[in-house]
Amino acid sequence: MPVEMRSFVRSTMSAVEREEVERVTVLAEQLRSHMQDREQAINQAHVVGAQSSAIQAIVSEVLKDELGFGEEVVLTPQDGIVTRARPDFVFSLGQGRGVMAEVERGGTVNNNHDLKDMWKAHIATDIQHLFLIVPNSNWTRLGAPREKPFPRVCNRIGAFFGNQRRGVDVLTTHVYGYGLLDIKAAVELRRGEGS
Repeated sequence: MPVEMRSFVRSTMSAVEREEVERVTVLAEQLRSHMQDREQAINQAHVVGAQSSAIQAIVSEVLKDELGFGEEVVLTPQDGIVTRARPDFVFSLGQGRGVMAEVERGGTVNNNHDLKDMWKAHIATDIQHLFLIVPNSNWTRLGAPREKPFPRVCNRIGAFFGNQRRGVDVLTTHVYGYGLLDIKAAVELRRGEGS
């Protein structure tokens, strides 16, 4: 299955912010393209019981080596908020401007990791853009569908955009969906490995 991507953009921006958004959109498309090139490896790593680090290792290859992101950079502390926010990946756009990327797996929706990532981007003084990389589907150990994080994350994150009253201090969020949609395809993929 192709890597899914949905983008959300704040409704009101300055001319300078619009230029930055164009630059980040190009970066977002590059990430999607590089992830698509690694689709088979991602599908093989995204299996029942796998650790998120298996997916993060593949995405790290793209973000660090291909796109120039730094890994686990501690963000500038926010005044009045005690935090040592350390996103999975950070890309500097210039002084006090940046993109953070987070790779999620099992706790994406049921542990609200998507909303925690949005909050982290919102309160960070040096982050204005979020790349959120989540599974298309997760399954139980018995192979039954458990949840479909990608559409749920898009719905939840999308609520912060398009209405100024609900807006956050994040210009764009790009949500990527990785992995197969159903367990049957995943089982077939694993069977093919052993041949």
